[in-house]
Amino acid sequence: MSLSDVISTALGQIQHIAKTETVVGEPIVAGNVTLIPVSRISIGFAAGEGGKNEKTGGAGTGGGITVTPIAFLSVSEGRVHVHAVTPADPILNRLVSMAPDAVRKITEFFGKKDNDKGQE
Repeated sequence: MSLSDVISTALGQIQHIAKTETVVGEPIVAGNVTLIPVSRISIGFAAGEGGKNEKTGGAGTGGGITVTPIAFLSVSEGRVHVHAVTPADPILNRLVSMAPDAVRKITEFFGKKDNDKGQE
C-alpha cells in the first residue's frame, strides 16, 4: 500500500469520526425539555515515508482524536439556553489541595517571627 493510499484511508476514517453529529450530538428528550450536547473535536495527524526503495523504505501514519463536551443546549417552552460545561482546572485543583499546607507554613513562619521579636 502506498503512502497516499494510507493517508487517504486514515483521513476517510477521521472524516467519519469527526462528523457533524459528533460536534452537535443527538437530542435527548427528558419530559418537556430537550438537551442537545455540543462537543469540541481536536484532531492530530501525521504521515511519513522514508527509504530509497520498497525493500529498504517504509511508511507510517499516526493520529489521535479528542472529543470534549463543552456545552448543552436546553430547549424548553420554545426557549433555548446554553449551559457551558467547564472542566476543572488542574492547576487550580492542585493549588486548592496545597492550601492547608501553605496556610500552616505561613502561620508557622509568622509565629516564628513574632517569637524572635519577643526574644530581642
